[in-house]
Amino acid sequence: MAYENLIVSDRGLVRIITINRPEVLNALNQQTMQELSAAFDDVKNTPSIRCVILTGAKGEGRESFVAGADIKEMKSYTPLEAEHFSQLGHQILDKFSELPIPVIAAVNGFALGGGLELALACDFIYASDNALLGLVETDLGLIPGFGGIGRLCRRVGIARAKELIFSAAKLSAQKARDTGLVNEVVPEGEVVEAATALAEKIAKRGPYAISLCKRLLVEGADADLRTANAMESRAFGLVFGSRDRQIGIEAFMEKRKPNFEGR
Repeated sequence: MAYENLIVSDRGLVRIITINRPEVLNALNQQTMQELSAAFDDVKNTPSIRCVILTGAKGEGRESFVAGADIKEMKSYTPLEAEHFSQLGHQILDKFSELPIPVIAAVNGFALGGGLELALACDFIYASDNALLGLVETDLGLIPGFGGIGRLCRRVGIARAKELIFSAAKLSAQKARDTGLVNEVVPEGEVVEAATALAEKIAKRGPYAISLCKRLLVEGADADLRTANAMESRAFGLVFGSRDRQIGIEAFMEKRKPNFEGR
């Protein structure tokens, strides 16, 4: 489908979704959120795609992943409208974790407020060394509304999350990596290529196995160890019933690269 605020392109088995509102540093408005929802629905319905990269368009020399929610649109919200916008954000960002393939945030420039919440909903974050990340809503007398509180807490721990949210701190890419918020920092202008290189490596692995691993990591993160281990044992049995398991083992025995089918 055609999008006004997104650029969608495929590189082999990898889909790159670029938020394209550079004139407002890719700020999130309702239309962009709805387009993201549709774009992720399309990925779910495209079995040939095995990894997604989410990034932001560059405009007039300024790089930005997403500078936040569109304050101009939000400023006149009633409390009920604000709650509905938050609920919309939760519904859409939940699709990232529900997608059975990895989603990588390639953060370039600003990832503030709703922008960082968008990145946190991805499986992990690669950041350009010019990136600036933070949940800065308290600067405006607001709070995160797209799942940022819960996700940041799970990513960096409750004490660190309290410090960052209460103070509206903006972290450099290096500091964000030191706190565990970011996985990797790469030179400015290279983050999409770095994320794509990793995505292409992931895409060559067994897609059914990766989908099971992602489900176990998402659903088991808050489970007790006994429950998480029981989930793993069941999934281990499931993978042995897959065509990919047969392909992978045969390729290993024959000393060649496997050509997985994702089933």
